[in-house]
Amino acid sequence: MRWTLALDIGPMKVNHASVAVGNKIYTFGGIRTGEFSEQYSMDISVMDTETLRWTRHPVSDLPYFENNIFPYNRYRHTAIVYGDKVYIWGGRNNQASCSKLFCFDTNLHCWTTPKTTGNHPRPRDGHSASLWKNHMIIFGGFEEEFNNFTGSIYSLDLERMHWSCMQINGPQPNLRDYHTTVVIDDKIYMFGGRKVEMQSPVFIGRLRLVYCNTVWCLDPQASTSLCWQECKVTGDKPIGRRSHSSFVYNNKMYIFGGYNCTRGRHYNDMHEFDPKTMVWRELHFEGEIPGERKEQTCVVVGDRLFLFGGSGPEVAGVYDFREQLMDNTFVDYGDTFVLDFKPSLKTLCILAVKRYKLDVSILPENIRELHENVLI
Repeated sequence: MRWTLALDIGPMKVNHASVAVGNKIYTFGGIRTGEFSEQYSMDISVMDTETLRWTRHPVSDLPYFENNIFPYNRYRHTAIVYGDKVYIWGGRNNQASCSKLFCFDTNLHCWTTPKTTGNHPRPRDGHSASLWKNHMIIFGGFEEEFNNFTGSIYSLDLERMHWSCMQINGPQPNLRDYHTTVVIDDKIYMFGGRKVEMQSPVFIGRLRLVYCNTVWCLDPQASTSLCWQECKVTGDKPIGRRSHSSFVYNNKMYIFGGYNCTRGRHYNDMHEFDPKTMVWRELHFEGEIPGERKEQTCVVVGDRLFLFGGSGPEVAGVYDFREQLMDNTFVDYGDTFVLDFKPSLKTLCILAVKRYKLDVSILPENIRELHENVLI
C-alpha cells in the first residue's frame, strides 16, 4: 500500500459529497472557502478512474428554479449509491437546510425527486448516510429548526421509498455532527465528529466543543431491540476530530485527515480499524503524501483510493484554534491523490523509472503522463 499518484487537477471544493459508480467517481455540490452563491443548480464533476480525467457534467449548467427537480447547490449533504442511481439528502446553503430527497440517474443523466412516505426526518446538515442492504441510514447532524445537534436515526427503504425513525434503546453516542459512518458485515460503525458539552456545572450556558475519537457500532438487523454499542478498542487510537473521511477496504475501516479545534490542528494521518480485533493501527507512508486538510472526500474504486478536495492551513503544521474561518489562512485544494492498495506491475515499473531517473522519451504518451504525476 502506498500513495502512487498526485494530480494537480480536481474539483476545488470543500464539504462536497462523492460516490463511485462503476469506474467513475461523481462528486456533488460543495463550496469554496469564503465564497458561496445562494441559488444555482448543484454542481457535478465526474472522474474517469481509468483515464484519470475530470469533467464537469453538463447538467451542472441547467438553470435553478425554486421548487423544481434540480437541487440547489449545497454543502454538508450526503450521497449514497443504490444500483446506478445516486441519492442526495440533507445539507444546506447560506439560507436554510434541506430535507428533500433527490435522485441522480447516472444512465439517463437526469435529476428526479422521488415521492416518499412515512416519518420523514427534519432538515439537517453535517449528518452521515450509509447504505445498509436496501436502506439509506441517516444519523446525527445539526437541525436548524432546533438550533442543536441531533442523535436520531432514520431509515429510507429505497425499494418502497418509505421513511422510518429507528427506535434505539440503551446507551447512545453523544449528539454530534461532522462524524462518519461505514457499513462492514451488515453492521454500522461510527467514528469521530463534534459534540457540545457543558463547560461548567455552575455557569449555565457555558459550552465547549469536544472532538470524539470513540467507535460505536449498531446492528440494524438485531433480533431484539436496536442499541448502540461502544467498541472497546486498543492500538494506535486516532485523535478526536471532525470533517475527516472514512472508507472501507477489505472489511476494515480507514480514516484520513480532519480537524480538531481544541488542539488547533488539521491532520493528514491515516488509521486503520479492524472490527474483528477492535484494533486501531496508524499507517505510515514513504515519500509525498496529501497535505493536512479537512472536508475532503475519499472514494475507493477497486484496489485504489481517490482523495480530492478539502481545505487546510496555507502553511503545514500551523496551529489554528478558530472553529470557523472564512479568510485567507485556509487554502482550498484542487488536487487528486491516488493510494494504491495493490500496486500493479505497470505502476511498480513506472515508480522504478522515476526513482532511477531513466530516459522516458521512447515511452508512449500515456505512460509519460503517468510518469510525470507518480510519487516516489
